[in-house]
Amino acid sequence: MMKEIYRVAILGCRGRGTAAARAYHVHPRTDLVGLCDLIPERFNTLGDELGVSSRFTDLDEMIEKTKPDIVAIPTGTEFHYELSMRVLEHGVNIEVEKPMCVDLEQADAVMAKAKEKGVKVAVHHQGRVGASMQAIARAFSEGRIGDIRYIYGSGKGYYGGYGLMNIGTHTINDILKFGGRCRSVVAAATRDGHPITPADVVPSPSGMGTIAGEYITATLQFDNNVTGTLLQHRFKKMDSTAYAMELYGTEGRLFWKSSGAWLLPQPHFAPDGKHDKWEALTPIYPEHYDPQKGASQDDYWFVEEYVRALDEDRDHECSGEEGLHVIEIMMGIFESAAYGTRVKLPQERRDHPLLRWRSESGLGAPEEMPRSYGDWLAEEPNM
Repeated sequence: MMKEIYRVAILGCRGRGTAAARAYHVHPRTDLVGLCDLIPERFNTLGDELGVSSRFTDLDEMIEKTKPDIVAIPTGTEFHYELSMRVLEHGVNIEVEKPMCVDLEQADAVMAKAKEKGVKVAVHHQGRVGASMQAIARAFSEGRIGDIRYIYGSGKGYYGGYGLMNIGTHTINDILKFGGRCRSVVAAATRDGHPITPADVVPSPSGMGTIAGEYITATLQFDNNVTGTLLQHRFKKMDSTAYAMELYGTEGRLFWKSSGAWLLPQPHFAPDGKHDKWEALTPIYPEHYDPQKGASQDDYWFVEEYVRALDEDRDHECSGEEGLHVIEIMMGIFESAAYGTRVKLPQERRDHPLLRWRSESGLGAPEEMPRSYGDWLAEEPNM
């Protein structure tokens, strides 16, 4: 049932929590009613900025006192499962930062709890609903590139396995918007120029679970003979301009970045200056979005989509089910690279394939490594 205003509480007030809070604060259909963090300095800084007086160090107390319709969980990945389960126990809709969880067993449990409680889960893949993606989606729906044949996605140059769990989760979710359900995965992963071994399985930086591979190349198979390629390759220097998605159609191509969207009105071209002219597409914003109010347009669009979804009693476009499918694909990529086989989705086994592979090789759990990406990289070559 549509409500005039949806009440929102933020659980975690660091960078992503601040971005989410600003978007919910300025949206005309949401009211930011509470902030929670274990470090008071964080919620005090954010609360003072946005004029939110209800501040807590205990999430259960926050929910009981503020009665939110949505709780945002923009915390480190390793905390998503526990916090999601605690919030869902209250019967409250959630949005959780990407990736949804560190493995399929956790994600399955979150979705089962949400179903039990009759509430909705959204995963913060804000690029999928942002202004540039809205322009891409409109051009695609208008048939400007014909039928889709192939989708390409790339990351920013992080260490491959970490890039997959970090930026890769966004890229895969964007690809799913146009490819639909992924049916199988084939992948290759290397470290130091050689195929990965069980000894190369390590804890991810930033608490994103277990990973392997400096360079990951994956082929994704969708329905209707649509194929996708996902690259998560380590660069010597990070390059955010490499984070992109391209759609190849029978009549043209569409190119997406968070900063823009472009159309090439023919499927193939020779670089002769006549047939390689990309047309910039106009970004699409909600009519009430004001960039001067401090919220990023991607985060604002994410809030707008949640409001519409709750009004219409449907799932958010970046739903928990989509977030779960993203994890299926990522775990499928690791499994394919480890075992050298095509992996059909959804998997029957839901345990982490890299930990299974390592255990089958007689190795125990990998040793702990630094959480910070810079410190992690400094230690990785010495293993």
